[in-house]
Amino acid sequence: MNITIHFDEKTLQVPAGTTLAALLEAQRRTPESVATALNGLFVPREARPDTVLGHGDQILLFKPIVGG
Repeated sequence: MNITIHFDEKTLQVPAGTTLAALLEAQRRTPESVATALNGLFVPREARPDTVLGHGDQILLFKPIVGG
């Protein structure tokens, strides 16, 4: 079964059970090069493999901010 998600201004169909880490890999995004938010909440890189996407989820990517 597929679910519909909203990823970086696109609507995608992905298999149920897809994780945020798997989505980034499928979209050829380097995990270290992006920060992620799921439904408006920040998801740390180490939590992505355990973050299962659900129908209607909104995933945003943004550049991590570094500096001091």
